[in-house]
Amino acid sequence: MTSVDVQPPPQVDPPRSRWGLWAQGDFRKLWIGETTSGLGTAVGNVALALVAVVTLNAGPFMVGLLTASAWVPWLFIGLPAGAWVDRWPRLRVMLVCDLLLLVLFGSVPVAGWFGALTMAQLVVVALLTGAVKVFFSTAYGAVLPSVVAKSDLLEANVKLRSGESAVEIAGPGVAGLLSQAFGAASGLLADSVTYLVSAICVGTIRAEEKPPPPSERRGILREIGEGVRFLVHDPYLRTLACFGAVGNLGLNGIQAVQTVFLVRNVGVEPDGVGLVFAVVSIGGLAGAALAGRIARRLGTARGLLLCELVVAPFIFLLPLAGEQLPLALSAVAWSVAVCGVVAGNVLAGSFYQSYCPPAMIGRIRASASTVNYSAIPVGALLGGYLGEVLGARTTIWIMAGVLLSAAAVLLASPLRTLRDFPERPESDPAA
Repeated sequence: MTSVDVQPPPQVDPPRSRWGLWAQGDFRKLWIGETTSGLGTAVGNVALALVAVVTLNAGPFMVGLLTASAWVPWLFIGLPAGAWVDRWPRLRVMLVCDLLLLVLFGSVPVAGWFGALTMAQLVVVALLTGAVKVFFSTAYGAVLPSVVAKSDLLEANVKLRSGESAVEIAGPGVAGLLSQAFGAASGLLADSVTYLVSAICVGTIRAEEKPPPPSERRGILREIGEGVRFLVHDPYLRTLACFGAVGNLGLNGIQAVQTVFLVRNVGVEPDGVGLVFAVVSIGGLAGAALAGRIARRLGTARGLLLCELVVAPFIFLLPLAGEQLPLALSAVAWSVAVCGVVAGNVLAGSFYQSYCPPAMIGRIRASASTVNYSAIPVGALLGGYLGEVLGARTTIWIMAGVLLSAAAVLLASPLRTLRDFPERPESDPAA
């Protein structure tokens, strides 16, 4: 297979420090860089919606369009991005993407300072940053096996996702305070600066990657086809891709109207919106922290089912906010649902990284991401449209039902009978 030559971990791991992966310099740099940029992204996601709703007075459909624009690029460049990332050094791809994101997000507050900010610019920035993040996400999902040993992948994912969840708690609150004090566009300046920190950290990681010489490449379409066929023919990866698509459809239908719902239906001020999202993000931190324990006690496959069937249904308490339930109680229930979603994502993500052949992981992940991420703009546009026609509260009821229906995909698959996700034998020729 033509791909980045990822050096396999040694058969016998060296004695581990009591600090685990914190003792490994390259992992620390990856964690610091991605956690810092995650803080900016958490601020930016809320700030972008607040710019549209508060500064530009956008309605639910325009907010949905803005959300969809960030994910539409997956429809057009998701598959070739996987093949290209398998040809290039993945850390270098991440570095270039960080610098591009710095410039793109920085353009929003600059336009705001000159009084030239428009909804059209927000949509264009969302489209371009979405295209850059296709490459970044594909490279980021494929680079971890070259930074840590295979046996450390679950620990690495737990630590990375815990960092992301921690800053997601702080990010919305920071976005609300910045918006209240300096205007909504100021939050995007913080987002831009964090990508510089991420670029510095990624640029100093010394994990060895050797891209294949051009003579070994066999054509971009053929390489794309290899990744797609591997995904389609594998029952476990195919199930997770479809599960992700259904879940993203419902989740992003909710996200398309959540800011409008909180501001206009519940009557929350901009700084209060950030506080609500911070409370919800605590569930993400808990889910990341609990994923390892769930895997050890219940098994990875069974743990994913538990997250979807027991924890995620708490999302149905969200649309009751401000009517049948106090906002605080609905926010806590929303947080519990997010706990289940994040824990499931950690388990599934670790499975991809340990199960997929290293030479093809970029293409396989891109193929799966194209399936489940393509549902995001559809969910966002559908949520925005339903928000205009039926109202934000009714839309959340409908999309919560779609989100929970993703569990049916798992129950109809071979995963329902397993305790743990399967492992690909080391002797498998595909590896």
